[in-house]
Amino acid sequence: MEIINTLNDWLWTYLMVGLLLGIALYFTVYTRGVQFRMIPEMVKLLFESSKKHENPLDPTPKKNTISSFQAFAVSLASRVGTGNIAGVAIAIAVGGPGAVFWMWVVAFIGSANAFIESTLAQLFKVRDKDAFRGGPAYYIQKGLKKRWWAVLFAILITLTFGLAFNTVQANTITVAFQNTFGLSRLWVGIVTTAIAMLVICGGIHRISRVSEIVVPVMAVFYILLAIYIIIINITQFPRIIELIVSNAFGYGPVIGGGIGSAVLLGVKRGLFSNEAGEGSTPNAAATADVSHPVKQGLIQTLGVFTDTILVCTATAFIILCSGVFDSGLTGIELTQFALKTEVGGIATIFLSAAVYLFAFTSVIANYYYGETNLNFIKKNRFIIYTFRILVAGMLMLGSLSTLEFVWALSDITMGLMTLCNLLAIVLLGKYAVRCLKDYMAQRREGKDPQFTCDTIPELKGETCDCWPNKI
Repeated sequence: MEIINTLNDWLWTYLMVGLLLGIALYFTVYTRGVQFRMIPEMVKLLFESSKKHENPLDPTPKKNTISSFQAFAVSLASRVGTGNIAGVAIAIAVGGPGAVFWMWVVAFIGSANAFIESTLAQLFKVRDKDAFRGGPAYYIQKGLKKRWWAVLFAILITLTFGLAFNTVQANTITVAFQNTFGLSRLWVGIVTTAIAMLVICGGIHRISRVSEIVVPVMAVFYILLAIYIIIINITQFPRIIELIVSNAFGYGPVIGGGIGSAVLLGVKRGLFSNEAGEGSTPNAAATADVSHPVKQGLIQTLGVFTDTILVCTATAFIILCSGVFDSGLTGIELTQFALKTEVGGIATIFLSAAVYLFAFTSVIANYYYGETNLNFIKKNRFIIYTFRILVAGMLMLGSLSTLEFVWALSDITMGLMTLCNLLAIVLLGKYAVRCLKDYMAQRREGKDPQFTCDTIPELKGETCDCWPNKI
């Protein structure tokens, strides 16, 4: 455990924080703040995204593809999980209220990374018999022609999401149910694993159907609960905002681990939650059937705001309004205690149900990320079946492990995977920006943007085989 913590601290303290924010600032400038100036367009596209918008220039039938909203729901299922409830609580307990401010920074600035990576995933996606597939492994191989790099990323994301992150989800579920109902963590883990395997075996279509129903409903209920708590504590609201901002920059009383800890925990837990630049959501973004890569890039950017600015902030205000953030508790136990303090015991039952559904949808989305990358390395049913067994094993491991172990393991694999993806999008980001310029040009002409390979001539051929040529 000591070795894991040392590696974790070195990776994040000396490398990931600066690199993640630096590249995010670079793309914010490069795209002229696409994540801010195109929010109205993002909302418009989201409301139009429940139907498949096939490119009329592409005559290829795509009966089995999924809609843009379903792809958004799958990625949101992975984003909206224990990171929003337990992860935020850990950040506040260890880094102080200032960690919330740095989570906001990661969301606002880092969403530029999300736009670039998701647009690239659409641009370089491939056709499969059941749906489109894509993600960093695919755009690294097709765009950079580096098979070894693509395989490395595929291995890292499989380890991170399919295995390490699922231990966190299972851990949070079992701890929440043990605290609320006194249930055995072993039996809760067994039931969760069994249900997850049933959904997973149905493929991306079953995963997307479950996600598009469960995630929005639970997110809305959870946010409404947070709004209620804010309303009954409205007189404290200015003080809480002041506490977050002052603690973020080391002013006022030092709460938590000081400014360094606030930045570090805010960035780590923010990235775990919203996944901007991490290389995970492009795997879901690539599955959507859209007429232009930028459409899904913009919708996935909105997912970052939904995750952090809405759901994570909801958790933060629940904890800070309750005044129990320095109680010595951490993780899901802190959030449960805060809710009990504000609303009563019934709220902890609701939270346990919310945690279960949030974490469960994260488990099945995480599995899909691993499966699609294993298929990239080599399509083999035996490998996929073996992977499913390993996922089940990791769910059980997480159900019984300590909180410190599962989060430390996840931070290491997440950091290595993110590093691999960030370097790739820096080299390929120019193509996403050219797609954005083409999209905006067509928008100014009053058109519904349609992408063709002629837009980026050097990518024509096998590299751009999912998009039509101009007729």
